[in-house]
Amino acid sequence: MKLIPNLKTSNRIFLAPMEEVNDIAFRILCKKAGAGLTFTGMIHPLYEKEIYLTDSPILQLFGNSDEGIEKFIKKYDDKVSGWDFNLGCPAKTAKKHYFGSFLSDLEKIEKILSTMRNSTRKPIIIKLRKTKQTPKILKLAKKYCDAVCIHPRTISQGYSGIPDLKFAEKIKSKTNLPVIYSGNVTKENAPELLKKFDYVMIGREAIGRPNIFNFFSDKKTNFTFKDYLNLAEKYDFPFRQLKFQAMNFTKGRENSAEMRLKIAKIKRLKELKEFVGKEEL
Repeated sequence: MKLIPNLKTSNRIFLAPMEEVNDIAFRILCKKAGAGLTFTGMIHPLYEKEIYLTDSPILQLFGNSDEGIEKFIKKYDDKVSGWDFNLGCPAKTAKKHYFGSFLSDLEKIEKILSTMRNSTRKPIIIKLRKTKQTPKILKLAKKYCDAVCIHPRTISQGYSGIPDLKFAEKIKSKTNLPVIYSGNVTKENAPELLKKFDYVMIGREAIGRPNIFNFFSDKKTNFTFKDYLNLAEKYDFPFRQLKFQAMNFTKGRENSAEMRLKIAKIKRLKELKEFVGKEEL
C-alpha cells in the first residue's frame, strides 16, 4: 500500500465526490460513520459563495483554465485536507463547457496542475476516466500530483455499465503514485479492491446511506434523515436541497416510491419535519 504524502486518514475507504449529494451535512455524517476521507462535489475556482469545510475534505476543482486557482487555494488551503482536479466528469454540461472528461488539451491541463502545485503543499489528486488521453495525463500527474483517482468507465458509459477493472489495474501498474479506485464500489467488493489499489471510493452506494461506512470501521452509527436535517439547519441550504436529500434517504425502504411522491409535494420545512417524524425517516 502506498500512502498519499501529508494525508492522514482513519482508513482507506473514502466518500467519492458527488454533485448535489455531498453537501456539508451529508459529508459530516459519512465521516462520523467511518469514512476515512470525504470529498466535496465539483467547485469552480471563481465560485464566490461561502463554502462549508468543517469536515476537512478534499476540495474538488473543475474548469478549463488556471484562472482564479491560486487565489482560491490560498483562501481555503488551511481548511481542507487536500485538493482534487476533476478530469472525469462525463456530463453534457462538461462537454458544452469543455471541462471534466472533455478537457483533453495537455498544455491547459499541465498549466492547471502546475498552478495548483505552486499554490499548496497539501496533497493534489487528479480524477481520471477511461479515455485515450488518460495515459498521457498520467505522465503529467507524476510531475505535479500526489495521487491518482481512476474511474475506469468511458465517457459514453457515464455512471452505468461495467467498469473496466483491467484498465484501472493497468493505470496502477504504470505509476508510482498511490491510486484510488472509483466505480461501483460496494461493501461487498471493497475488501478485494483494496488488495489491488491503495484506496477506494464509495459513491452511489452511499447516497442516502451514510451508515455504509460502519462496515469499514469500528463505528456503530445509525444515522437517519432526521440526523441529516438537524445538521443541515446549521447551514444555509435551499429547501430543494433538503427535499432532494430526504428522497435519497428513502433508499432501501419498502415504500420508498410512495414516500418520494409525498416528499415531492411538500412545500415547507415544517411539513417536511412532520413527515420525517411520522415516517421515521
